[in-house]
Amino acid sequence: MARRGKKKGRPISGWLILDKPVGMGSTEAVSKIKWLFQAEKAGHAGTLDPLASGMLPIALGEATKTVPYVQDGAKIYRFTVSWGQERSTDDLEGPVTKESDQRPAEAEIKALLPKYTGVIMQTPPQFSAIKIAGERAYDLARDGATVDIPPREIEIGRLDVVEHSADHTVFEVECGKGTYVRSLARDMGRDMGCFGHISELRRVEVEPFTPEDFVTIAELEAARFGVQDEDSSDATDVADTTEAADAVEAPIDFDAIDALLVDTSAALDCLPQIAISDDAATKIRLGNPVIIRGRDAPVEAEEACATARGKLVAIGAIEQGMFKPKRVFAG
Repeated sequence: MARRGKKKGRPISGWLILDKPVGMGSTEAVSKIKWLFQAEKAGHAGTLDPLASGMLPIALGEATKTVPYVQDGAKIYRFTVSWGQERSTDDLEGPVTKESDQRPAEAEIKALLPKYTGVIMQTPPQFSAIKIAGERAYDLARDGATVDIPPREIEIGRLDVVEHSADHTVFEVECGKGTYVRSLARDMGRDMGCFGHISELRRVEVEPFTPEDFVTIAELEAARFGVQDEDSSDATDVADTTEAADAVEAPIDFDAIDALLVDTSAALDCLPQIAISDDAATKIRLGNPVIIRGRDAPVEAEEACATARGKLVAIGAIEQGMFKPKRVFAG
């Protein structure tokens, strides 16, 4: 008996801005979204730990080509630091490694914030995805090794105290790519001699997306199946749902769930936008350069975004008045 070929999935494209629940890993979330949309291809723009919640931008189809632009965008986190304990993972997951009876006053914390604002050097956590001699730091740390991770340059636009009590402080930070919020908690605790770790973490924004773009698992399931399952969990087992999907024979109307996607081009708002004709779009999709016309068209640009009738055509460079495609998108 011949084996059935693996289903390829739908060539659906766009961004799904998931409000990831606590307890769900980023890879699990991508698998869940890929299954719900029956998508051919999916990926995320920036990992969120299972203990964190909030914005996880997931790219489907052609949108996966724009992932680097979202990864480079500024991010906003709201997080709670519990004082008095440092933990091996710098969050609630790991065992306590250091303790103190000392607790910081709000004024002491605010006086420290300028040290953590602007371009600073930061050492990533022991439990991080940083590669050391070809191995992930968290794999080495789980084996009991103490990893020597060199500090690296990051940029923090702002760091504010939102709420303060004796044992914990709530912060909001706007930061650039590569920032570890767990390291902020660890380092501030060490500076004040009271130690600290992350007890709650939520990613509020990933540029260019905003909280208005948020979609929950429950909303997706309601749109996909037309009903709200009161017993369903946000962390539904992907293997079980995949088996259920294979058992469905009847065609499904995906219009409701597809309407929750953000257009692929939204990820490229940071680039100059060039409107081109249908004829030029055809040439570009074949890999050919075209002359850029129009009084306001730039003569030079390292990267620009070409669109036709509002639809994304390509990312490319503009040199001497010509658009030269580097990455082409399906029409």
